[in-house]
Amino acid sequence: MDFQEQISLYVKRIDELSDKLLTEEATKTALILPFFSMMGYDVFNPNEFVPEFNADVGVKKGEKVDYAICINNEPAILIEVKSIDTKLKKQVSQLYRYFSTTKAKFAILTNGRYYKFYTDLDEKNKMDTHPFLDIDMLNIKDSQLTELKKFTKAMFDVSTILNIASEMKYLNGFKSM
Repeated sequence: MDFQEQISLYVKRIDELSDKLLTEEATKTALILPFFSMMGYDVFNPNEFVPEFNADVGVKKGEKVDYAICINNEPAILIEVKSIDTKLKKQVSQLYRYFSTTKAKFAILTNGRYYKFYTDLDEKNKMDTHPFLDIDMLNIKDSQLTELKKFTKAMFDVSTILNIASEMKYLNGFKSM
């Protein structure tokens, strides 16, 4: 099954289950874990897909991001999950705090339907305020599918994605002028 077919099945899953997902935990179990499993990550291996990854902020201890994808024992992607019915616009501040405390280069804010991808193009180790990739899975475009595929375990390469993120950021800025 190719990547596009897998995404189609995931979209169908969102359609079928979203009205039954009443909590963040239900969203994680029904949508987030299957999504990252589809992306090639072993969601049951805590060396690779770490639940409740420690992201202490300053003197505030016990801060945890929902998941971290680790490569070579270092966090590469932080994932903050909200319930499927949560609007993500006001939820980014929590992920913003976590990002600067780790070595991760990417952060994802999601509710299972919407996926917002961030990095630190504006200032090193400080998450950008706007995502470089913003996907509504129920209305995913071919160009977004291509970019999403780069986050699969088999294709993940930090430099490649950072270059593309930079291009996308400036292209999006150009379009908004």
